[in-house]
Amino acid sequence: MPGTNLTREEAAARAALVTVDSHDVELDVTTGPETFSTRSTIRFWCSDPASETFLDFVGDGVQGISVNGTELDPAEHYADSRVRLTGLAAENVVVVTATGRYTNTGEGLHRFVDPVDDEVYLYSQFEVPDSRRMYPVFEQPDLKASFTFTVTAPAHWQVVSNSPTPDPEPAGDGTATWRFAPTPRISSYITALVAGPYDVVRDTLTSRRGEVPLGIFCRRSLTPYLDADNLFDLTKRGFAFFEEEFDCAYPFEKYDQVFTPEYNMGAMENAGCVTLNEMYVFRSKVTEALVERRALTVLHELAHMWFGNLVTMRWWNDLWLNESFAEWASTTCQAEATRWADAWTTFGTHEKDWAYRQDQLSSTHPIVAEIRDLQDVEVNFDGITYAKGASVLKQLVAHVGREPFRDGLRAYFAKHAWGNTTLDDLLVELEATSGRDLRTWSELWLETAGVSTLRPLVEVDDRGRVCAAVIEQTCAPGFETLRPHTLAIGTYAVRDGALHRTARLELDVDGARTEVPELVGRDQPDLLLVNDEDLAYAKIRLDERSLATALAHPRGFTSSLPRSLVLASLWDMTRDAEMGARRFVDVVLETLPGESDSTLLRTLIAQLQTAVLSYTAPEHREATRAATRDRLWEVARAAQPGSDAQLQLVAAAAALTTAGDDPASARALLDGTEVLEGLAVDFEMRWTLLTALAAAGAADADEIDAERAREDTATGRERAARARAARPIPEAKEEAWAAAVEGTGLPNAVVDALAAGFARPGTPAELLRPFVERYHAMLDSVEGRGSHAIVESVVMGFYPRPLADRALHDATQAWLDARADAPPALRRLVVENRDPVARALAAQERDARD
Repeated sequence: MPGTNLTREEAAARAALVTVDSHDVELDVTTGPETFSTRSTIRFWCSDPASETFLDFVGDGVQGISVNGTELDPAEHYADSRVRLTGLAAENVVVVTATGRYTNTGEGLHRFVDPVDDEVYLYSQFEVPDSRRMYPVFEQPDLKASFTFTVTAPAHWQVVSNSPTPDPEPAGDGTATWRFAPTPRISSYITALVAGPYDVVRDTLTSRRGEVPLGIFCRRSLTPYLDADNLFDLTKRGFAFFEEEFDCAYPFEKYDQVFTPEYNMGAMENAGCVTLNEMYVFRSKVTEALVERRALTVLHELAHMWFGNLVTMRWWNDLWLNESFAEWASTTCQAEATRWADAWTTFGTHEKDWAYRQDQLSSTHPIVAEIRDLQDVEVNFDGITYAKGASVLKQLVAHVGREPFRDGLRAYFAKHAWGNTTLDDLLVELEATSGRDLRTWSELWLETAGVSTLRPLVEVDDRGRVCAAVIEQTCAPGFETLRPHTLAIGTYAVRDGALHRTARLELDVDGARTEVPELVGRDQPDLLLVNDEDLAYAKIRLDERSLATALAHPRGFTSSLPRSLVLASLWDMTRDAEMGARRFVDVVLETLPGESDSTLLRTLIAQLQTAVLSYTAPEHREATRAATRDRLWEVARAAQPGSDAQLQLVAAAAALTTAGDDPASARALLDGTEVLEGLAVDFEMRWTLLTALAAAGAADADEIDAERAREDTATGRERAARARAARPIPEAKEEAWAAAVEGTGLPNAVVDALAAGFARPGTPAELLRPFVERYHAMLDSVEGRGSHAIVESVVMGFYPRPLADRALHDATQAWLDARADAPPALRRLVVENRDPVARALAAQERDARD
């Protein structure tokens, strides 16, 4: 039986045999709450009519199969995910009639019922292999075709797809039919259907192709919170920037953006019909970091209209290029065409931190990953695919120059529009415009894994002048690739308590040792910063004097980029057990007062939480946690009223509240007996505070249910599930486990909420220890859940990570040793649970020595 997998070899063989002309897809979503009818008429050519091929479909069943007018028996020709096609001719018309099944896992055609008004909302999510969950299809990116959708739905709904929405035709009994025009030739994973009583705000823009209609959609209950004007302004800036940068008109007829519920990712680049996570409709005051992140997401999906949709990867091993390019392009647009001029600082602070973490797991992989089948690609949406790839593209731009890089992109789009490509196709164009041979560069950067460490080695004479300076490049064991780095070095001096840059040097670092003769003869700087301006992808270290300066002046830099680079270096030292966690905690607590960079705040707070709860030696952990929590409350109360820092610091203090704590601060803010000027105790802040009270044992299920009843929304139900699971009592953990791990049928968003409460950082060890054995026993049957999204949520979310002890590590290692034959995707998830525990154990040993 083929199951639901597809290998690269099978896809290549099918692509050699089949050339697809069109898919005509008819859908009826009025047939009931669990299933829908779906019918595909597919026209294609076959290069060898004597052979056979197959379509992909995952659903309740196939009722009819017709090949060129000949009926085939579904019982013999449909199994698992494949519709076997025989009796082919040179030109073929295949008709498959089937029954699809709605999901509540954010895959295929997702069905959601809004508890506010009981209205039904549908949206599709197809990347990687899930268009086959909505209609029979050739499911691989290089079998492009024109898609024509005909949809029957309730007459009062909005129905949105890749082509402009036509006028509906009445179909009786309160239903209507929408007949969409054919799309250009695109891959099935970027086709889309969104249907339901969505509210919409409309606008237009003038592009190179003429007037482009714009739409922004959301559920009716979220309409009061939709800031459409800001989104339209951002979208128009992105259109203008990308059309100029790529010298290529927007390739589709319209551009809709739809905010959708229970979404697994940030967004999806469906051609002309982008779907986005509803977290980006701000019903409460949010951090500037999230506002900036939303802008990046909007621009990221818009960039995909060219890179990914107009020109598409041939197979999923080039998924990284699709996503990394969108990350690089959207950050560039954000920095050069929007109010976020420091977007590259944000990128270095947040995205590269993600990349460095992912690249130091034992499951890391080259940027150009070996994608043998669909199971491989499902676990490769990670920090390598997105953040490391984008970092390396940024390094490539520095290597070849911005203008040659731009000119290469323009030639690439012109040559390959509406086609499928590989990495080699892009390198050909970049080599032509830059005059550089990029094959060796590509091999070193794209085909090997791991991150280098760059360390300055400085010798001074008796007068304090540099007499020798070298940049040393080292690699982690098993990842011994020394790569070329184009970077800058900054020298800084302390003046009036602040650090000022006195010189900037550009150089190429290559090999194990790179001499820096430009530093020889100069006075030793107070601080020497390798990779100043963050051009390279590498961990950096500070020489002894620079480290002392950084620790003595944690807020000495006058701009956030060098400050973030130095703090990132200190964090790397902590993660690598070169510096005790409590020293890092002290530095961060000195840095937080007065910090205004929202993303840097967000990153530091996350690192602070990990350092306190996982990296601090067990004998010092509780005292460190309590002191850190109290200090965060102090800094929050002293923060500028209404500031981003105030909002983040209150949330951070609440997050470090756990069983046995005196929760007076959280209770006072929630009850209104204490008021912090400028702090909005709104929907999200109320749940933040109430969850802290629940985790402290100071809020019971009745209070949580009462808070949910205040605003009984989908988000409210998710927050309530999280808070109930966070209570420090065995019954709360058992309830969450039974519902999400042992039970079935919960929506993906609720499973994630229960996991967040169950394994809340700081949860008392005695509550989680009984689940160590149960967790590892559960792994043997979790694949039977079917949904990759739910499997990942359960395996990652319900790992008792807060224990971070030797017993947990050894139990996980024992499972890995005994289950060498477990599915690779599952083993990778388990490995990525184990590795941070191993790192925490080493950090705890280092902290104990301080």
